[in-house]
Amino acid sequence: MTDFTIFYTDDDEDDLSIFTDAVESLPKKIQLQTYSGGEKLLKAIYNPPPTPNMVFLDLNMPGKNGFDVLTELRNSEEKGDIPIIIFSTSNEPRIIEKCRTLGANYFITKPVLMQDIIKSIAHALEIDWKKFIPDSKNFVYKL
Repeated sequence: MTDFTIFYTDDDEDDLSIFTDAVESLPKKIQLQTYSGGEKLLKAIYNPPPTPNMVFLDLNMPGKNGFDVLTELRNSEEKGDIPIIIFSTSNEPRIIEKCRTLGANYFITKPVLMQDIIKSIAHALEIDWKKFIPDSKNFVYKL
């Protein structure tokens, strides 16, 4: 039995592979679904099973980018409450604030080291998303 189902979308195949390796190293039983773009992610979310417990979302993708996907999900009555963690190379304050304003639950700047990627994913899994309220002080993951 799985503890969590995670959906992750990124247009970079290497990033998808690294994320998969990181998730597989965690002690929890996690069903991971990866998608190579925003359109594919949205199609999967709107056509369960499975239904994600959380979504990790890259921002810079061709077609529907992370901002588009975030906006669409937050405007959805049926899927609007899925926790969305932005997982991006960006650490620009205006990008981070835009994500928070659009309704993302959390922001992780992609770490370089595998151990830090694992730690960041594990941290996101430990958050009680029903109680967590993102604000300017707790929205960004700090290593």
